[in-house]
Amino acid sequence: MTGTAITTAFIPVRNPQAAAAWYSRVLGLSIAEAGSFSAVLTGGGTASVTLMGPDSGIQASPGLRWATCNFRVVDLAGTHARLEDSGVPVGSIAGAPDVCLFFTTQDPDGNTLLLTDR
Repeated sequence: MTGTAITTAFIPVRNPQAAAAWYSRVLGLSIAEAGSFSAVLTGGGTASVTLMGPDSGIQASPGLRWATCNFRVVDLAGTHARLEDSGVPVGSIAGAPDVCLFFTTQDPDGNTLLLTDR
């Protein structure tokens, strides 16, 4: 049996192009494509994030209180400080150093995002 690959996580947003610019600027993701229907963002791995706008017909509204995926960053404490300094709402860094450290934040559409160190 071959393994199952995770290819994308979906996040509902109001404006995919504007949201893609924010994710690119704040999280350093690359914009693979962006339109009124959706935006696809890539990072250092093989999975992507698809920001789904109202034109896509998605039945979920922006403002998810739970994270659909996690975003692994190289410098968790530095990313936390940078986001906080720029006015992005961030939670406290939690977890266990020998397992995983993480914090939550929100995108401009109010979706909860989970940032991790691994």
